[in-house]
Amino acid sequence: MTRLPNIIQIVVDDMGIGDLSSSNGGASATPTLDQLATDGLCLTQHYSGSPVCAPARAALLTGRYPQRTGVIDTMEARGTDRLAVGERTMAEDLRGLGYATGLVGKWHNGAFDVAFHPTHRGFAEFVGFQGGWQDYWDWRIEKGGSRLTGDGRHLTAVFTAEAVDFVSRHAHEPFYLHLAYNAPHFPLQAPEGLIERFYREGEVSRAVATIYAMLAMVDDGVDALLQHLSALGLTNNTIVMFTSDNGPDLHGEGEDSTHRFNEGLRGSKTFAFEGGIKVPMIMRWPDGLDGGVVRDDLIHFVDWMPTLLEAAGAPASRAQLDGVSQLPALRGEAAESPVRFWQWTRYTPLAESNSAVRDGDWKLVFPPWEKTLDALQSDLDRDAEIKTAEEAPQELDSSPIPQFAPPEASTPMLFNLRRDPGETQDVSGEEPHRVRSMTNALHTWFDDVEATRHAHG
Repeated sequence: MTRLPNIIQIVVDDMGIGDLSSSNGGASATPTLDQLATDGLCLTQHYSGSPVCAPARAALLTGRYPQRTGVIDTMEARGTDRLAVGERTMAEDLRGLGYATGLVGKWHNGAFDVAFHPTHRGFAEFVGFQGGWQDYWDWRIEKGGSRLTGDGRHLTAVFTAEAVDFVSRHAHEPFYLHLAYNAPHFPLQAPEGLIERFYREGEVSRAVATIYAMLAMVDDGVDALLQHLSALGLTNNTIVMFTSDNGPDLHGEGEDSTHRFNEGLRGSKTFAFEGGIKVPMIMRWPDGLDGGVVRDDLIHFVDWMPTLLEAAGAPASRAQLDGVSQLPALRGEAAESPVRFWQWTRYTPLAESNSAVRDGDWKLVFPPWEKTLDALQSDLDRDAEIKTAEEAPQELDSSPIPQFAPPEASTPMLFNLRRDPGETQDVSGEEPHRVRSMTNALHTWFDDVEATRHAHG
């Protein structure tokens, strides 16, 4: 009997396509990932489920649009990052097929309350933190129910060591490892000597040099994991996937500026433009996929749950998912390519603020209304306090949230991404019928996902 394929799903935090050294001309250093892309499968039209973290991760883990799952934002104290208890994750389905399941790193689909803990969502093992970020030196993480604190190692190195250990302990059985590095999310921290390797005054800011240093540590970690798979004879039958939760966070000035090359994509993290939602995907599975291949099929985070379940021999129920299996597309065969949607605003979903529709080469974008992407400082402070608190709060914050008044007119922009991948030419005036049709599709979708969210209570 053929053994089920192992699955290692590596997700980094706030990395852009342009952060790969193969993309930016060597400004960064990601030789392992570059080689993995050369040897394996590289997707050029791969999209996150959201331009921010928690909703994106919910989409990846459930095969459903994040609004359906209850994860509409990143605010831990308000519970807007919580994956509704009625939602089923990929880890639960794979565990039911006999997989050993483990999550190493960042969770961010429920920061407190045991009902939202990863070990109650299909992961038999968890080493990491439940919130949106952690200090890389003075870290506090959980392992097997115990709390661990900084021991002199950078948190990226800790997660690499735990991932290697997980593979070692489960090498005799099929396993699913979700390895969620929090790099290069803030706080920007790396060994000083490594930062200096990338810093060039007037060309590369201290902030960007630190980001590149953090990604070099991730690249080293992926290398250690791949070498370990090889030593155990598991390379051929292991699906290795590498992606980012959303686009890069680009902000600041001078030495604090994180602005850097991102292949000319418009926007960044938080925006429904390409720079916020288009993310890398590099795969390798020698037993199941041809190597040395580049594919331009449109694949969305919601597609990975049905795709991986089919790879494991257990096709998922289409009725429960927004995603469709893209295993045929990965193998160069004809595959379904549904219309895809994105929407994210703080606190409350708003249909025509920071939303997008992708239908073939066409993409309709409603830019964000004023202040609808902004968080209250009090909420940012509360979430920061949770990171270092001895005991996480058990009561959600129910104080009033901002109310947003819609503008007098919400005007969408239309782009043809085949001709204009940088979204520089708004052609909405030339295609009024297409604009109306795609706007109607957006509203139909939005009403549907919101109805599901409200049904969760």
